[in-house]
Amino acid sequence: MLRVAMPNKGALAEASAEVMREAGYRGRRESKELVVLDAEQGVELFYLRPRDIAVYVGQGTLDVGITGRDLLLDSQAPAVEVMQLGYGGSTFRYAARPGQATSVAELDGKRIATSFPGLVRKDLADKGIDASVVRLDGAVETAVTLGVADVIADVVETGTTLRNAGLEVFGEPILTSEAVLIRPQDRAGDTSAIDVLVRRLQGVLTARRYVMMDYDIKVELVERACALTPGLESPTVSPLHDKGYVAVRAMVPRSSTNAVMDELYEVGARAILVTEIAACRL
Repeated sequence: MLRVAMPNKGALAEASAEVMREAGYRGRRESKELVVLDAEQGVELFYLRPRDIAVYVGQGTLDVGITGRDLLLDSQAPAVEVMQLGYGGSTFRYAARPGQATSVAELDGKRIATSFPGLVRKDLADKGIDASVVRLDGAVETAVTLGVADVIADVVETGTTLRNAGLEVFGEPILTSEAVLIRPQDRAGDTSAIDVLVRRLQGVLTARRYVMMDYDIKVELVERACALTPGLESPTVSPLHDKGYVAVRAMVPRSSTNAVMDELYEVGARAILVTEIAACRL
């Protein structure tokens, strides 16, 4: 039975539940459920605080987990990233009142408030900066106003919350984060169940990035058309009843769907159809 740690709340919870559902696993029916057994798929899901997931996985109590890269690195738990999941993107940055600091080099002797002390201490140590780190569990953006700190280090998505608190970011991002699948650093024994989970999640992510495109094209134009739709390996080309035409099927990046359709039409393709991909295995 594969034991999977899932975020029980916060920004990652809903998206993580959705990606697992699309991968074919059961989810919880209500937010109070802490454990969900999916015996048919051989998986048991444990809903935990996102900040604790890396600890449970790193200790080997659970086999894999979904959490943020920032939370994984801040925990300093013996767990490693298996794959990126493509959602929950954010950056982790320093911020201060305008004019107070313009670079990390100016942080010597400063007090830095953060909910991610492990990340900040490592970044300061890597840069040779001697500053004190004040750990806070929430509402970090008010620390400067309340006189608890001179600078904060926090997750930034749009920056609106920081601006409302009279702060602005400075320096390069400390870390770029997103949701990731993690496992223990020293994983021994049979990993086949984890491999199945990874393939399923990769299938979901691929299905989200691509659509299936079908079209008819004259035989003499097929090479030009296939150059526009090469697919992941090679497009499928099938003969039609009219010997002068073939049908072509290929996976196309979702982001460029309409542009590719326009180009195919100019080349001479007709009956161009686009369909969603529910799941796939590569």
